Amino acid sequence: MIYINLPKIGEEEIQAVNKVMRSGMLTSGLGMGPAVTEFEKGFAKMAGAKHAVGVNTGTAALHAAVMAVGVKHGDEVILPSFTFVATAEAVALAGAKPVFVDIEPKTYNLSPSEVEKAITKKTKAVLPVDLYGFSADFKHLREIADKHGLALVEDAAQAHGATYAGKPVGAFSDVVCWSMYASKNIMTGEGGVATTNNEQLDETLRMIRTHGEKAKYASLILGTNYRMSEMQAAIGNVQLGRLEGFVAKRRQNAQQLTKILEKNSKLVLPYETKDRQHSWYLYTARLKDGTETQRNKFIQELKNKGIGAEAYYVNPIHQMPFYRENFESAKLPETEKASKQVFSLPIHPGVTEEQARFIGETVLSLL
Repeated sequence: MIYINLPKIGEEEIQAVNKVMRSGMLTSGLGMGPAVTEFEKGFAKMAGAKHAVGVNTGTAALHAAVMAVGVKHGDEVILPSFTFVATAEAVALAGAKPVFVDIEPKTYNLSPSEVEKAITKKTKAVLPVDLYGFSADFKHLREIADKHGLALVEDAAQAHGATYAGKPVGAFSDVVCWSMYASKNIMTGEGGVATTNNEQLDETLRMIRTHGEKAKYASLILGTNYRMSEMQAAIGNVQLGRLEGFVAKRRQNAQQLTKILEKNSKLVLPYETKDRQHSWYLYTARLKDGTETQRNKFIQELKNKGIGAEAYYVNPIHQMPFYRENFESAKLPETEKASKQVFSLPIHPGVTEEQARFIGETVLSLL
């Protein structure tokens, strides 16, 4: 089976963890340990940000970021439904109302025009997602946020190595949230990071991750325990040095697939623009005018051939029982259509040129 994603772990990562284990400092209290401190500096440089705050999951980064920008009970946050549930969880955990709006069909990202329509007096923030590793339209979204006095929190969980307007994604957002889950372009097993250029937000994020403390046993604000461990950071320090190569290999595999698949008119393929470069976390195509049944059958046929194709996200958040029962339902035609037609193919760095060719040719033959 050619898996949809596969962590790339070498001897260097193993030795880095062993070094931490032998040191006896596995985690830390208020002040972060040396591995986390090194990781935060390296990640900030990669992300083109002044500050990076390491936490224990990408979900923790999202929740801390939503809290840090001042989202509270009774507020509203605008976000897509076509994403992983953690994006909405962060809003609900802060006591706010997630307001789901539709996506742009070509990019699968939050539609700026739909965002503007959804703004009310209760709106506190906008939370776009760089879905599959392709940046949302942040110049436009920044203009809307500034016009209405809203915070802009970016879910870049899948966008390590992606760029927007010639810079790493995140340049236009107040806080950017990253996942370091095992499947991501670089990973720490579990883990997350929040990056920002704002000094006050950096300080607030650091307090939130350690029980609201600046000094021991003296919580200034509501916080939690979202600390990143030294072992997670040790893996991350090695992975940061490998990101450029990982993304280059993903791009090579994506380009090879596109060259093969563009011959078939039944598919809508992923794309890039000059000002938005993909991280290629997932190579996501869709069956043009296909039904959910046809898409699911097609994925199963690929799996039968040894290709670990998957469909993300078949059940948009606004249709999930908890969110349907506790928040206002929305009509999101582009979201619902995409959820029935998209499928993703393996292009991670472990996929060889020969395997990429096999994947592309198998897709064509099955179509």
